[in-house]
Amino acid sequence: MRTIPCIILAILLSFSAATAQKNELVSGPMTGAVELRDAIIWAAVSPSVKQAAIRYWPEGKPGNAKMVVYTGKLGELYNPLKINLVNLDPGTVYNYEVLLNKVSVKKSAFKTKTLWQYRMPAPDFTFLTGSCAYFNEEGFDRPGKPYGKDSSIFLTMAEEKADFMLWLGDNWYTREVDYSSASGLLYRAHRDRSLPVLQPLLSAMPHYAIWDDHDFGPNDASKAYIFREESREVFRNFWPNPTFGQEGKGIYTQFSFSDVDFFLLDGRYFSSGSRMPDSIGGKPNAEKKMYGDAQMEWLRNALLQSNARFKVIATGSQALNTYSRWDSFHHFPVEYHSFMDWLNEVNIPGIVFLTGDRHHSEVIRLNRKDNYPLYDITNSPLSSGEAAPSGAEVNSTIRVPGTLVVTQNYSRIRVLGPQNDRKMQVEFVDRGGQVLGKFEVSAKDLKK
Repeated sequence: MRTIPCIILAILLSFSAATAQKNELVSGPMTGAVELRDAIIWAAVSPSVKQAAIRYWPEGKPGNAKMVVYTGKLGELYNPLKINLVNLDPGTVYNYEVLLNKVSVKKSAFKTKTLWQYRMPAPDFTFLTGSCAYFNEEGFDRPGKPYGKDSSIFLTMAEEKADFMLWLGDNWYTREVDYSSASGLLYRAHRDRSLPVLQPLLSAMPHYAIWDDHDFGPNDASKAYIFREESREVFRNFWPNPTFGQEGKGIYTQFSFSDVDFFLLDGRYFSSGSRMPDSIGGKPNAEKKMYGDAQMEWLRNALLQSNARFKVIATGSQALNTYSRWDSFHHFPVEYHSFMDWLNEVNIPGIVFLTGDRHHSEVIRLNRKDNYPLYDITNSPLSSGEAAPSGAEVNSTIRVPGTLVVTQNYSRIRVLGPQNDRKMQVEFVDRGGQVLGKFEVSAKDLKK
């Protein structure tokens, strides 16, 4: 028998070991909520991993490296994990590496927020947003033409110099084989998150997320969904948001960036469902609620507490499109009008809605008597099928002209300008990087 020279054998063994180590990292790393002195790092690892850790250091100072070892459970079929880094310095770039079984398998970086308050003007920043990310899986998809489109849009997004990405729901699509069991929900999140086309985007910037029906459960799923608690747990495990609801219910939360506060709503966990009638006996149906009393009480108080120049309310379904016959906040009339009346009464400046779901993008302008107009910036789809407006929506009088986009796209949103004239600039961008639609609003225009 011919023997393999020792040096070749060593190279082969080294290559085999490196491949095995690489395969131990299933997905990520992804930076989640980043604050002035804290950051959350998310990753998913294979069942063969016995130890996971993050080693991190200020850029250019590897000698100051520290390490945090993951203390949660490993060795399961699916192993999403989160590691918190604390006592960081504000406004600092940190390099880090993922260590699996004590071997470095991936490096990345993030920057902590700048401590600007009382020290300097609010920093300009850019973020991305979008909804409806469908990834085909032969055998489990519906027969016929694949619903998922070109996934290269995520590679285009990864090249953006953005400060973070905000996912607006339907971030993956459960199928019949998924939403009938807790294990199916977990499989779909794990499988779609592990796709190679997503990995550059996950590592490129921090990520925040809300959900809509398809990543919560079945189409039009509501609080009646029997696996809603299990679905919430999957969401908590696969997204590194700062918090997830209150008192163990829902996934709503809040974060800030520069002079903008973001209020991330949960339109599914508490929802009565869109099929419940809007009215009963000619009167608005008080039992039909999209967000529920506890979440709406939190939102009202959080908005009152905010001093931000822009207050962005992100929710999966459209909020202001009164032409829509699909899921929309206005189809929950008592809750909707109660909130709108409250907004007029307390006169909170700077409110803008960010929504998804519709498989097209547009900006809705809702004029209010004796108050500033409200805007609903809808962005969809990232990689699912498209759907143009139909029926009364075709000639909608509340759509801002020039903002309708019916193809794959994401939003690039900039907040910029001097402190006395801050602006929010929105661009709808296709997978090739071409700008298909634009919209701009000034903070000056969002005051009574």
